[in-house]
Amino acid sequence: MTDESARPQQGHEVIQNYLKTIDTSPGVYRMLDAESRVLYVGKARNLRARVGSYARPTGHSPRIARMIANTASMMFLTTRTETEALLLEQNLIKQLKPKFNVLLRDDKSFPNILVTTGHDFPQIKKHRGAKKEKGAYYGPFASAGAVNRTLNQLQRVFLLRDCSDSMFDSRTRPCLQHQIKRCSAPCVGKISSEDYRQSVRDAERFLSGKTTDIQARLASEMAEASEAMEFERAAALRDRIKALTQVQTAQGINPKGVSEADIIALHMDGGQACVQVFFIRANQNWGNRDYYPRVGADVDAAEVLEAFIGQFYDSREPPRQLILSNEIENTDLMADALSGKLGRKVELLVPRRGEKAELVEGALRNARESLARKMAESATQGKLLEGLAEAFELPGPPQRIEVYDNSHIQGAHAVGAMIVAGPEGMMKNQYRKFNIRGEELTPGDDFGMMKEVLRRRFKRLIKEDPERQDGQWPELLLIDGGAGQVSAVASIMREYGVEDIPMVGVAKGVDRDAGKEEFHRVGKRPMALRHNDPVLYFVQRLRDEAHRFAIGTHRAKRAKSVGATPLDDVPGVGAARKRALLAHFGSAKAVGRANLSDLKAVDGVSGALAETIYAFFHDRG
Repeated sequence: MTDESARPQQGHEVIQNYLKTIDTSPGVYRMLDAESRVLYVGKARNLRARVGSYARPTGHSPRIARMIANTASMMFLTTRTETEALLLEQNLIKQLKPKFNVLLRDDKSFPNILVTTGHDFPQIKKHRGAKKEKGAYYGPFASAGAVNRTLNQLQRVFLLRDCSDSMFDSRTRPCLQHQIKRCSAPCVGKISSEDYRQSVRDAERFLSGKTTDIQARLASEMAEASEAMEFERAAALRDRIKALTQVQTAQGINPKGVSEADIIALHMDGGQACVQVFFIRANQNWGNRDYYPRVGADVDAAEVLEAFIGQFYDSREPPRQLILSNEIENTDLMADALSGKLGRKVELLVPRRGEKAELVEGALRNARESLARKMAESATQGKLLEGLAEAFELPGPPQRIEVYDNSHIQGAHAVGAMIVAGPEGMMKNQYRKFNIRGEELTPGDDFGMMKEVLRRRFKRLIKEDPERQDGQWPELLLIDGGAGQVSAVASIMREYGVEDIPMVGVAKGVDRDAGKEEFHRVGKRPMALRHNDPVLYFVQRLRDEAHRFAIGTHRAKRAKSVGATPLDDVPGVGAARKRALLAHFGSAKAVGRANLSDLKAVDGVSGALAETIYAFFHDRG
């Protein structure tokens, strides 16, 4: 029988044991700690060679040495090719978020402009998400703001409608968009279908980069109108040319030699990184966005940029060219992976001179400035956290502050809200809302609501992260309320055996004026901060953010409930049949009083469904 205690539990000796069982295939490996949490996900052209490099006891960077020291087990997946390994690696990193990998923390989709088809007068609009609607898509744009600015100017130039088909069909007179000269009012026949289609073609040509031809044609038409003494039409064409020029000016960079590319520039400083991405489509700049991937102090630029590209395009369509500020570790491999995803060739370039190099330098300048601003904001935030620790006698600056509030109207539609703040400011992806469920609560019982929220929060924390390893446990609780609220929270904490987390109740002073807040802590006298203390402003901002989030959540819940009726609970009655029933009878109460024959007379309601509805309202006792 093997002596288990003699076997190594963690470190390079554990890794050494795996060399006996793995071959030289390409694949992906995972390194796990003693609790089976994934520490790192990596790819390899040769799994045995790559794992063997970790089995050496020396020669590693501090980050890799820490990772090896924490490794208690490994998992392997072989692939047919190294390209498949690269794609699988990036997918697993996004799913598992390992501690020692470079991690892109932003996964938002990008908006597009959609010109619809299937209608005599196509619509132009912003679109985000899956491209299921029929039409021509142009993008991506870096932000909703970039799309909105472009759409605004395009409407001024091409006068295309942005209203829905149902609104278009119901119009009897021109809307405001026509009055402010941003729509040609096809809904009421102010423009022929042929002229409108010409405007659509022009808009699509502009979005495809053929702006010179459009401007030349508009200028020719303006000259003809002027010669024919059609001065009003000439003035309208002049305004359209001017608006078209403004679109191009607003875009700033409009490279002549780059038709479709993403410009990706990386700047690193002080263990932090900023990646700036510019979207160039149809020789036009469609906006830029900055990203701050999680990196370690000893990670090099090639690894960071390769990880960013792999994760960024894991769920996005890459352009024909990626123009980079730095070389990456596996350029050919990444190009093959992205080409396979796109179905056509994708190039990765690191230009040294010319227009492309100038584009990269501009993106790099933006990355440097963005990272400098972020680091300055982080430094200010760090000083505030230090001041908070000093004011409330905390063991150190809190890395995670949770602020709780609740909202209701006389107990109705009650919700609890939790916001989170830390060294980087408000952590909005960590915000949580709680629908108050306690049926035994007295309407308006703020103490009871707070108890329910905290009970649910800490019950889940203890279940999911009992060892407090995942950074989800708060280091300070801020409660909107006074001594009573703090006492209620403390009782919950004792109930779950969690008594080492400091908590502070924030209560308005005697005049309920901002700036005269009193702070309550367990077993200590109430205290106040100087009216001009930055820490006081910081706490006020946290409390106000929790209040804003709670009220917004409450309003959304209340608005949703306004349209609710007993019909929502009837099996087989969806949105369409609900509308039909309400249109036929006028109210849910009238539906409940209707007899079976009347229910069967409603369009879309079968005999079987009519019986179900009748039984729902009449057999409930």
